[in-house]
Amino acid sequence: MSLVDEAKTSTLPKLLQRNAEQYPHGAGIREKTRGVWQTYDWTAYRDNVRDFALGLAALGFTRGDKLSVVGDNRPQLYFAQLAAQALGGVSVPVYQDSIAAELVYVLNHAETSIIVAEDQEQVDKALSLKAELPELRWIIFDDPRGLAFYDDPLLRSFESVLEEGRAFAKAHPGFFEAELEKGAPDDIAMFAYTSGTTGNPKGAMISHRNMIEASEAFIEVNEIKPGDNWLSYLPMAWLGDAAFTIGMALVARLTANCPESPETVQRDLRELGPDAMLAPPRIWENMLTQMQIKAADASPMKRRVYEHFRALAERCELQQGDGKPLSFGDRLGLALGEILVYGPVRDQLGLRKARWCYTGGAPLGPDTYRFFRSFGVNLKQVYGATEASALISCQPDAEANPNTVGRPIPRIEVTIDDRGEVLLRGPNVFLGYFKQDEVTRETITPDGWLKTGDAGFFDKQGHLVIIDRAKDVGKLSDGSAFAPQFIENKLKFSPYIREAVAFGDQQPFVVAMIAIDLQTVGTWAEKHGLAYTSYMDLSRKPEVAALVGSEIAKANATLPDVQQVKRYLLLNKELEADDAEMTRTRKVRRRFVAQKYASVIDAFYSGQSSVDVTMEITFEDGRKSTLGSTIAIHGDAAAEPARRAA
Repeated sequence: MSLVDEAKTSTLPKLLQRNAEQYPHGAGIREKTRGVWQTYDWTAYRDNVRDFALGLAALGFTRGDKLSVVGDNRPQLYFAQLAAQALGGVSVPVYQDSIAAELVYVLNHAETSIIVAEDQEQVDKALSLKAELPELRWIIFDDPRGLAFYDDPLLRSFESVLEEGRAFAKAHPGFFEAELEKGAPDDIAMFAYTSGTTGNPKGAMISHRNMIEASEAFIEVNEIKPGDNWLSYLPMAWLGDAAFTIGMALVARLTANCPESPETVQRDLRELGPDAMLAPPRIWENMLTQMQIKAADASPMKRRVYEHFRALAERCELQQGDGKPLSFGDRLGLALGEILVYGPVRDQLGLRKARWCYTGGAPLGPDTYRFFRSFGVNLKQVYGATEASALISCQPDAEANPNTVGRPIPRIEVTIDDRGEVLLRGPNVFLGYFKQDEVTRETITPDGWLKTGDAGFFDKQGHLVIIDRAKDVGKLSDGSAFAPQFIENKLKFSPYIREAVAFGDQQPFVVAMIAIDLQTVGTWAEKHGLAYTSYMDLSRKPEVAALVGSEIAKANATLPDVQQVKRYLLLNKELEADDAEMTRTRKVRRRFVAQKYASVIDAFYSGQSSVDVTMEITFEDGRKSTLGSTIAIHGDAAAEPARRAA
């Protein structure tokens, strides 16, 4: 049975109305401004959405129109999305760090008529593009700082729209309620643009039913309590944020909390101490790196204590994962470690109160996963896709496993086709891609099965195991399986490696391009008296190449010989979304990277000791430049004979 009354809560704005009527003084959403947490209860939350919706109506926004929000996580940007949906419109969140060309594509493709921008930076970006956005009618800004002397006729302040809404309410009593009532569960709530790993982003049409059913199903198998605190810090354009900050929060009455700024997220996380948390692998990897750096910087005594209890925790975690009981000595050691190490570390991370945490969006390396589990963080894997309203499967508390993504959530069917691709069917499957019917037909079968594009299988426990993206899974020239993400996750366990891209399909051995972590490698260089001037300069140091080589050797020790990285090079720049090498959710665009670095791949397998690389760099304002250098190739001298023999 549905967790909510279908008649009164069939859309997201109707759920908000229910919460305001039944729980008027409960905390709905908070934001931290100037060091203080400001709370909107459910009544204030609803009132802001209602007044802004009526203000939009006064500006001519009607059913079917599209409203985009751009900026960091702010209550006003969530108000704006729900206001548009209350009028039968569609919200279109976009990435705040998108360069101009990306924004123009999405805003034009979505037919956006109103942009709600967080601040002056986003307003300037929108104004610079207005000549290329024929559908754009209004730009509404939240933070007025720096905008006092702007006089563009498209500009309106958020507060002025609220005031117009209140005036509109007096002239049109009952208008909001009537529009709210018209909303139906299969109306489009939002366009969630995919990350575009294989080309331009596609606008996935997500309905109210999709969001609500997925939220209800997730709640059925997870411990979620009304009033639980949730930190809303993930990009608003990523559907994972909307699934929790809007969908889950409205269905289960979670309290969403917006940090003061992206720079203060870690501090605000520690201060808030959320009851649950979702983070992509990059966040968990960054947290691990911070812990490793702090341990390395500690006094010798503290470092020995940390390393002793870390090794104990990881050994016990592996034993428990294998179903083996712990000895009395181990249990006593863990209890002492909780006082001296594990509890303080969770405090530093802001996870002391968290009952569960999920990693999702991409695979997390098993070593990183076990590190957090062993330190008492109830970290589990969740698997989803934009086209599945962000949620497909998750792990029960008692069955956490770094090698699976858990069981399918209730209400959906998951199967594996004869090619090994994961398919699913259920109420969370999206309505299709906006203005791309042919691509929709390629993605959803005639009988309603969604093709995820992921290769996987079910293990003996009924847990789903994701191998890699189906198009990325290949074979070495000897027929051995090659799954690049598995190898890359092993490499990224090192605090010195920020990104890794592995190659090997139809080749005799595995190679990797490495992007170093500037902060951790820079700190290491300073400690060893190694001077450098830039990222490029640091990455070209032989000492750094040797450091990374030792880290690759550690990863290789945990891999079968055929999967081990034989040759590698250090890139002279980080992989960037602005340069189309990664998506905004930090996924490698493999096809593009393989084309861009084709000369590097050829050099790997032709036995060269260096390669000349010239690459194009894109700045935030869209300007482009080129960067050229000669990059050394390092690795196993035996790889070349192996290539010739093959």
